[in-house]
Formats: sequence, C-alpha cells, structure tokens
Amino acid sequence: MPKESLETLISELVHEEDWRRMRATAACLAGGPKAVEGLIHVLETGPSPLKIEAAGMLARVKDPQGGTPLVRLLSDEDPAVRKAGAIALEQLAGVMDTVAATALVQHLQECRDEGQRNAIIHLLGVTPTAIQPLTALLKHPDEAARLTAADILDHLLDPRSADALVDAMTDPVLQTSAVRTLKKLSAIRERIDQAFDALRNVEESSEREDARMSTIIDLLGIGRPSVEILIEYLNDEDWVVREAAVDLLGKIGDVRAVEPLMERLRADKDTGVKELALKALGLIGDARPVDLYVDLIPIRPLRVFAVEALAKVKDAECLRPYADLFERLQTDRDGLISYNAGVIVNKLQAMAAQEEAVTQAAGHQDEDE
Repeated sequence: MPKESLETLISELVHEEDWRRMRATAACLAGGPKAVEGLIHVLETGPSPLKIEAAGMLARVKDPQGGTPLVRLLSDEDPAVRKAGAIALEQLAGVMDTVAATALVQHLQECRDEGQRNAIIHLLGVTPTAIQPLTALLKHPDEAARLTAADILDHLLDPRSADALVDAMTDPVLQTSAVRTLKKLSAIRERIDQAFDALRNVEESSEREDARMSTIIDLLGIGRPSVEILIEYLNDEDWVVREAAVDLLGKIGDVRAVEPLMERLRADKDTGVKELALKALGLIGDARPVDLYVDLIPIRPLRVFAVEALAKVKDAECLRPYADLFERLQTDRDGLISYNAGVIVNKLQAMAAQEEAVTQAAGHQDEDE
C-alpha cells in the first residue's frame, strides 16, 4: 500500500478508527508549514466535523498563518464550527498576527448576531495584536463601532493605545471613555515607575534581593496590562530592575515577552538576569527558544536552568532533534540535569511508542486488506 499523502492523513482526523486519527494527529503536529496549509484548506472546503478538528489542530500547532482562516470560520453556517473557530482563536490569541486581528475587527463590524458579537468582543479583549485595528476603529463614522472599540481598549489597557485615546478625547461620543481608560493607563504606568524607582534606590546589595521580591509581589497583580511597560524595563541600566522585570514577565506568562526575554538571554551582561530569563521562558513554555536553550547547556552557570526550561517546553515535538543529547544528559553528575533530561527522554519515548503503535495498527490493517 503506498504511503498516504498529507492531505489524506488530514482527512482522517475524523476517521472512525482510533489508530487512523492518532496517525493523522501525529502527521499534523510534525508536518510543519505543509500541514498548516492543508489544515487551512480543510477549513475552507471540508465538511463540518473535519473543520472542527482542523481548527483544533491549528490551535495546537500555534502557527499565526491559521489566524485569518479561523476568523472566516466565525461566519460558518454551522454553530458548532463557529464555536470551534472561536475556541481556536482564543488559544491562538497570544501569537495572532495583526492581519488576523484586523480581520476579527472587520468581522465584528459586519456581524449582526448579538451572541456572536459578544464572542468576538471577548476574543479581541484577549488579543494583544488587536490594538492597531481597534485604535483605527476609534475613527469609524459609526458611533456604535467607535464605542465598542473604546470599551475593548479599556479592557485591554495596553499603553500602545494611549496616543489614539488622547486623540479620541476630542470626540464627544468617546471623551468620557477615553479619559477613563487614560487615567487607568496612567495609574498603571505611575505605579510601575514608582516601584522600580524605589527598587533602583536600594543601594545595599544585601537588601536588594528582598526589595526585588517585594516589588514583584507588589506589581504581579497588575497582570497583562503591565506587559508592554515591563518589556521596556528589560533595557534598564540597573541589573536589579531588569531582574525584576524579567521575573514578572515570566510569572505573568504572556507570550509577547518571549522574544524580548530571548534577547536578554543572548545579550545581557548580568548572569542573574540570564538565569531569571531562562526561568521566565521556562514558565511560559514556548518552543521558540529551544535552540537557544541547547546552546546554553555548556555554559556552567546556566546549564541547569537551560535543561529545566527544555523540560517545560509544551511542544515536545521540537525537542526530538536533540534526543541523543538528552539521552547523554541522563547520566550527568548534576542531579537536576539528569532528572530533567530524563523527563524529556520519557516524553520522547512516549511519543515514539505512540507512533509505533499507530504504525503497527496500520500494518495489521494492510494485512487484513
């Protein structure tokens, strides 16, 4: 029997036999851009059950290319498909590109169903890349559209919207909302600035660690609205401020911080900042820094943190190219390194066992046929 095409495998995401669904899932996770392309094609042409499964797979692989096609799914005639699209978009919110966010805003303008509108408003409220299209919507000729944009921006509380909100204060319809949101943004900025100024003024090295922890406890409750400001503070001249910003970003867990934290990991001159950047990235669990983690393993002060971060990567498929390295690290003299390497090896072995089971099931099926 010839090897099935990726298109055929994707179609088996809804097959009645478990092993075929498992094989299809494995093919999608390992298929890279070709799999994403195939899944997007299914969203546009497939039957409803397959569209639902394809939406879920696009959410799992977290490729931004899936954003706009998933937005189009919100107009599907099948309510179950629309729901699957909304769930997938929420899972993709952290990596959604501006094109998809703009499409989502456009869909909001066109949608007349109140329930669907509420779902879209919720999605925009958790999508950081929606700032640009939402601020553009503040100038829309329709009063209701402008008010909706202002309400969502008030929920997002992103400092990148400040200039547009200042301009919106000249609009009588938006003035009250714009002033309210700007006051909140100003209060957040002021609180963070004051906290970091106080931390910077602690001169005794013996007191700085306690002061850093107190600052983190004080600011952690702000959550996502602080992310863009904290990213700015990653370039502060004072190492203890950078450490606090890095630590907070890891605990908040917003994927916007991944690339800036990777840059700290590459370029910062302070080992403490690098250590905390590794821990922060580990908490987020994104796969983008995998190669960087591996490069840091030979660096003695960082190797334990690098292997710990690798063990926390959510997409274990990205670790497969380094399977031999993790096998060797299982015998490392450092117990933390050997333990975390073992965790990774166990994950990879479980994946391999699952694939082997699928292959064997396929072989038995061929014999039966």
